Amino acid sequence: MKNELIKKIVLPLFVLIAILGIWVEIAHQIEDFPTPQDVYTAAFGGINADGDEIKGVLADPFYVENADDKGIFWQIINSLKRVFGGFVLAIVVGVPLGLLIGMSKNASYAFDPFIQIFKPVSPLAWLPLLLYIFQDINMTAISTIFVTSIWPIIINTALGVKSVSEDYMNVAKVLRFSPVEKVIQIILPVAVPYIFTGMRLSLGIAWLVIVAAEMLTGGIGIGFWIWDEYNNLNYPNIIIGIIVVGIVGYLLDLIMGYIADFFDYRKRGRA
Repeated sequence: MKNELIKKIVLPLFVLIAILGIWVEIAHQIEDFPTPQDVYTAAFGGINADGDEIKGVLADPFYVENADDKGIFWQIINSLKRVFGGFVLAIVVGVPLGLLIGMSKNASYAFDPFIQIFKPVSPLAWLPLLLYIFQDINMTAISTIFVTSIWPIIINTALGVKSVSEDYMNVAKVLRFSPVEKVIQIILPVAVPYIFTGMRLSLGIAWLVIVAAEMLTGGIGIGFWIWDEYNNLNYPNIIIGIIVVGIVGYLLDLIMGYIADFFDYRKRGRA
Protein backbone atom coordinates (compact mmCIF):
# COMPACT_ATOMS: atom_id res chain seq x y z
CA MET A 1 0.00 0.00 0.00
CA LYS A 2 2.81 2.40 0.90
CA ASN A 3 4.70 1.60 -2.32
CA GLU A 4 1.53 2.15 -4.34
CA LEU A 5 1.03 5.55 -2.69
CA ILE A 6 4.62 6.53 -3.49
CA LYS A 7 4.11 5.50 -7.11
CA LYS A 8 0.94 7.59 -7.34
CA ILE A 9 2.97 10.63 -6.26
CA VAL A 10 6.33 10.01 -7.94
CA LEU A 11 5.19 8.76 -11.36
CA PRO A 12 2.97 11.79 -12.10
CA LEU A 13 5.91 14.01 -11.08
CA PHE A 14 8.06 12.33 -13.74
CA VAL A 15 5.34 13.00 -16.32
CA LEU A 16 5.06 16.62 -15.14
CA ILE A 17 8.81 17.12 -15.52
CA ALA A 18 8.63 15.67 -19.04
CA ILE A 19 5.72 17.98 -19.94
CA LEU A 20 7.59 21.02 -18.61
CA GLY A 21 10.68 20.02 -20.61
CA ILE A 22 8.67 19.72 -23.82
CA TRP A 23 6.92 23.00 -23.01
CA VAL A 24 10.24 24.83 -22.57
CA GLU A 25 11.53 23.40 -25.85
CA ILE A 26 8.39 24.56 -27.69
CA ALA A 27 8.81 28.03 -26.17
CA HIS A 28 12.40 28.12 -27.50
CA GLN A 29 11.29 27.09 -30.98
CA ILE A 30 8.24 29.37 -31.32
CA GLU A 31 8.74 33.11 -30.93
CA ASP A 32 6.74 34.74 -28.11
CA PHE A 33 5.33 31.40 -26.97
CA PRO A 34 4.91 31.67 -23.16
CA THR A 35 7.31 29.71 -20.98
CA PRO A 36 6.25 28.03 -17.71
CA GLN A 37 7.76 31.02 -15.88
CA ASP A 38 5.68 33.43 -17.98
CA VAL A 39 2.52 31.52 -17.15
CA TYR A 40 3.37 31.37 -13.45
CA THR A 41 3.93 35.14 -13.39
CA ALA A 42 0.69 35.76 -15.28
CA ALA A 43 -1.15 33.54 -12.80
CA PHE A 44 0.25 34.79 -9.48
CA GLY A 45 1.84 38.12 -10.34
CA GLY A 46 5.41 39.40 -10.46
CA ILE A 47 7.84 40.78 -13.01
CA ASN A 48 7.27 39.52 -16.55
CA ALA A 49 9.82 38.98 -19.33
CA ASP A 50 9.56 42.64 -20.40
CA GLY A 51 10.41 43.85 -16.89
CA ASP A 52 6.87 45.05 -16.13
CA GLU A 53 5.18 44.26 -12.84
CA ILE A 54 1.84 42.58 -13.41
CA LYS A 55 -0.99 41.46 -11.17
CA GLY A 56 -1.68 37.76 -11.57
CA VAL A 57 -4.99 36.38 -12.78
CA LEU A 58 -5.21 34.10 -9.74
CA ALA A 59 -3.94 36.74 -7.31
CA ASP A 60 -7.40 38.32 -7.18
CA PRO A 61 -9.90 35.97 -8.86
CA PHE A 62 -12.90 37.56 -7.11
CA TYR A 63 -12.62 41.14 -8.37
CA VAL A 64 -15.58 42.83 -10.08
CA GLU A 65 -14.79 45.95 -12.13
CA ASN A 66 -18.10 46.05 -13.98
CA ALA A 67 -20.66 43.73 -15.55
CA ASP A 68 -18.25 42.76 -18.33
CA ASP A 69 -14.98 42.78 -16.38
CA LYS A 70 -14.83 40.20 -13.60
CA GLY A 71 -12.24 37.90 -12.06
CA ILE A 72 -11.72 34.35 -13.26
CA PHE A 73 -13.74 32.95 -10.35
CA TRP A 74 -16.87 34.67 -11.62
CA GLN A 75 -16.11 33.51 -15.16
CA ILE A 76 -16.08 29.91 -13.92
CA ILE A 77 -19.25 30.41 -11.86
CA ASN A 78 -21.14 31.79 -14.87
CA SER A 79 -20.00 28.85 -16.99
CA LEU A 80 -21.03 26.36 -14.28
CA LYS A 81 -24.49 27.97 -14.04
CA ARG A 82 -25.02 27.37 -17.75
CA VAL A 83 -23.60 23.87 -17.54
CA PHE A 84 -25.84 22.80 -14.67
CA GLY A 85 -28.84 24.51 -16.26
CA GLY A 86 -28.53 22.34 -19.36
CA PHE A 87 -27.42 19.31 -17.35
CA VAL A 88 -30.47 19.37 -15.05
CA LEU A 89 -32.79 19.73 -18.06
CA ALA A 90 -31.06 16.75 -19.66
CA ILE A 91 -31.68 14.69 -16.50
CA VAL A 92 -35.35 15.74 -16.27
CA VAL A 93 -36.01 14.74 -19.89
CA GLY A 94 -33.42 11.98 -20.37
CA VAL A 95 -34.13 9.74 -17.38
CA PRO A 96 -37.90 9.28 -17.98
CA LEU A 97 -37.30 8.86 -21.72
CA GLY A 98 -34.56 6.30 -21.05
CA LEU A 99 -36.87 4.39 -18.70
CA LEU A 100 -39.58 4.37 -21.35
CA ILE A 101 -37.20 3.16 -24.07
CA GLY A 102 -35.82 0.47 -21.79
CA MET A 103 -39.24 -0.80 -20.73
CA SER A 104 -40.98 -0.67 -24.10
CA LYS A 105 -39.75 -2.27 -27.30
CA ASN A 106 -42.13 -0.09 -29.30
CA ALA A 107 -40.63 3.04 -27.74
CA SER A 108 -37.15 1.69 -28.47
CA TYR A 109 -38.07 1.10 -32.12
CA ALA A 110 -39.58 4.59 -32.34
CA PHE A 111 -36.76 6.61 -30.74
CA ASP A 112 -33.60 4.65 -31.49
CA PRO A 113 -33.11 5.82 -35.12
CA PHE A 114 -33.35 9.47 -34.07
CA ILE A 115 -30.99 8.97 -31.13
CA GLN A 116 -28.42 7.39 -33.43
CA ILE A 117 -28.79 10.25 -35.96
CA PHE A 118 -28.61 13.18 -33.55
CA LYS A 119 -26.14 11.74 -31.03
CA PRO A 120 -23.03 12.34 -33.19
CA VAL A 121 -24.01 15.89 -34.22
CA SER A 122 -21.45 18.45 -33.04
CA PRO A 123 -22.70 21.01 -30.52
CA LEU A 124 -21.35 23.75 -32.77
CA ALA A 125 -23.83 22.63 -35.43
CA TRP A 126 -26.74 23.21 -33.04
CA LEU A 127 -25.51 26.54 -31.70
CA PRO A 128 -26.38 28.88 -34.65
CA LEU A 129 -29.92 27.49 -34.88
CA LEU A 130 -30.48 27.76 -31.13
CA LEU A 131 -29.09 31.30 -31.10
CA TYR A 132 -31.58 32.20 -33.83
CA ILE A 133 -34.43 30.65 -31.83
CA PHE A 134 -33.69 32.13 -28.40
CA GLN A 135 -31.86 35.36 -29.32
CA ASP A 136 -30.24 35.15 -25.88
CA ILE A 137 -26.70 34.13 -24.91
CA ASN A 138 -27.57 32.25 -21.71
CA MET A 139 -30.54 30.35 -23.15
CA THR A 140 -28.50 29.45 -26.24
CA ALA A 141 -25.65 28.05 -24.12
CA ILE A 142 -28.02 26.15 -21.80
CA SER A 143 -30.00 24.66 -24.68
CA THR A 144 -26.79 23.67 -26.48
CA ILE A 145 -25.64 21.87 -23.33
CA PHE A 146 -29.03 20.16 -23.07
CA VAL A 147 -29.10 18.97 -26.68
CA THR A 148 -25.57 17.57 -26.64
CA SER A 149 -25.49 16.04 -23.15
CA ILE A 150 -28.87 14.30 -23.05
CA TRP A 151 -27.80 11.27 -25.11
CA PRO A 152 -25.55 9.51 -22.55
CA ILE A 153 -28.33 9.80 -19.98
CA ILE A 154 -30.97 8.30 -22.28
CA ILE A 155 -28.70 5.50 -23.54
CA ASN A 156 -27.34 4.48 -20.12
CA THR A 157 -30.77 4.66 -18.46
CA ALA A 158 -32.25 2.41 -21.16
CA LEU A 159 -29.28 0.06 -20.78
CA GLY A 160 -29.85 -0.08 -17.02
CA VAL A 161 -33.52 -1.00 -17.51
CA LYS A 162 -32.64 -3.72 -20.01
CA SER A 163 -30.10 -5.18 -17.58
CA VAL A 164 -32.84 -5.99 -15.04
CA SER A 165 -33.16 -9.75 -14.67
CA GLU A 166 -36.18 -11.30 -16.37
CA ASP A 167 -36.86 -13.19 -13.13
CA TYR A 168 -37.38 -9.88 -11.30
CA MET A 169 -39.83 -8.74 -13.96
CA ASN A 170 -41.74 -12.02 -13.68
CA VAL A 171 -42.00 -11.51 -9.92
CA ALA A 172 -43.45 -8.06 -10.58
CA LYS A 173 -46.06 -9.64 -12.84
CA VAL A 174 -46.96 -12.26 -10.23
CA LEU A 175 -47.34 -9.59 -7.56
CA ARG A 176 -49.34 -7.46 -10.02
CA PHE A 177 -47.21 -4.38 -9.56
CA SER A 178 -48.43 -1.22 -11.24
CA PRO A 179 -46.00 0.38 -13.74
CA VAL A 180 -44.96 2.92 -11.08
CA GLU A 181 -44.36 0.21 -8.47
CA LYS A 182 -42.39 -1.81 -11.02
CA VAL A 183 -40.15 1.17 -11.75
CA ILE A 184 -39.58 2.10 -8.10
CA GLN A 185 -39.20 -1.35 -6.56
CA ILE A 186 -37.72 -3.45 -9.37
CA ILE A 187 -36.13 -1.35 -12.10
CA LEU A 188 -34.55 1.65 -10.34
CA PRO A 189 -32.46 -0.33 -7.81
CA VAL A 190 -30.74 -2.02 -10.74
CA ALA A 191 -30.76 0.89 -13.21
CA VAL A 192 -29.59 3.68 -10.88
CA PRO A 193 -25.84 2.86 -11.26
CA TYR A 194 -26.25 3.02 -15.04
CA ILE A 195 -28.19 6.28 -14.76
CA PHE A 196 -25.44 7.92 -12.71
CA THR A 197 -22.81 6.64 -15.13
CA GLY A 198 -24.76 8.37 -17.90
CA MET A 199 -25.00 11.51 -15.81
CA ARG A 200 -21.25 11.45 -15.22
CA LEU A 201 -20.55 11.19 -18.94
CA SER A 202 -23.16 13.86 -19.63
CA LEU A 203 -21.62 16.34 -17.19
CA GLY A 204 -18.19 15.80 -18.73
CA ILE A 205 -19.61 16.54 -22.19
CA ALA A 206 -21.45 19.59 -20.84
CA TRP A 207 -18.25 21.11 -19.42
CA LEU A 208 -16.45 20.32 -22.67
CA VAL A 209 -19.15 21.99 -24.78
CA ILE A 210 -19.57 25.16 -22.72
CA VAL A 211 -16.08 26.43 -23.53
CA ALA A 212 -16.70 26.24 -27.29
CA ALA A 213 -20.23 27.64 -26.93
CA GLU A 214 -19.05 30.66 -24.94
CA MET A 215 -16.28 31.37 -27.42
CA LEU A 216 -18.94 31.83 -30.10
CA THR A 217 -21.73 33.47 -28.08
CA GLY A 218 -19.64 35.80 -25.91
CA GLY A 219 -20.68 37.18 -22.52
CA ILE A 220 -19.22 36.29 -19.14
CA GLY A 221 -17.76 32.79 -18.93
CA ILE A 222 -14.46 30.93 -18.99
CA GLY A 223 -14.76 30.11 -22.71
CA PHE A 224 -15.28 33.74 -23.68
CA TRP A 225 -12.52 34.79 -21.26
CA ILE A 226 -10.04 32.51 -23.05
CA TRP A 227 -11.12 33.85 -26.45
CA ASP A 228 -10.88 37.43 -25.21
CA GLU A 229 -7.34 36.80 -23.97
CA TYR A 230 -6.47 35.45 -27.43
CA ASN A 231 -7.81 38.63 -29.04
CA ASN A 232 -5.65 40.63 -26.61
CA LEU A 233 -2.60 38.51 -27.58
CA ASN A 234 -2.28 37.49 -23.92
CA TYR A 235 -1.05 33.96 -24.53
CA PRO A 236 0.03 33.13 -20.94
CA ASN A 237 -3.57 33.70 -19.82
CA ILE A 238 -4.81 31.30 -22.49
CA ILE A 239 -2.69 28.55 -20.95
CA ILE A 240 -3.97 29.52 -17.49
CA GLY A 241 -7.52 29.20 -18.82
CA ILE A 242 -6.77 25.76 -20.29
CA ILE A 243 -5.35 24.55 -16.98
CA VAL A 244 -8.30 25.98 -15.01
CA VAL A 245 -10.81 24.34 -17.37
CA GLY A 246 -9.00 21.02 -16.97
CA ILE A 247 -8.90 21.24 -13.16
CA VAL A 248 -12.59 22.17 -12.88
CA GLY A 249 -13.52 19.37 -15.29
CA TYR A 250 -11.44 16.92 -13.24
CA LEU A 251 -13.17 17.99 -10.01
CA LEU A 252 -16.62 17.68 -11.58
CA ASP A 253 -15.81 14.18 -12.82
CA LEU A 254 -14.36 13.25 -9.43
CA ILE A 255 -17.49 14.40 -7.60
CA MET A 256 -19.82 12.63 -10.02
CA GLY A 257 -17.65 9.52 -9.76
CA TYR A 258 -18.04 9.44 -5.97
CA ILE A 259 -21.80 9.96 -6.29
CA ALA A 260 -22.08 7.20 -8.91
CA ASP A 261 -20.06 4.81 -6.73
CA PHE A 262 -22.28 5.62 -3.73
CA PHE A 263 -25.40 4.57 -5.65
CA ASP A 264 -23.74 1.55 -7.26
CA TYR A 265 -24.87 -1.38 -5.13
CA ARG A 266 -22.30 -3.63 -6.82
CA LYS A 267 -19.31 -1.60 -5.62
CA ARG A 268 -20.86 -0.99 -2.20
CA GLY A 269 -21.41 -4.72 -1.86
CA ARG A 270 -17.74 -5.44 -2.63
CA ALA A 271 -16.71 -2.78 -0.12
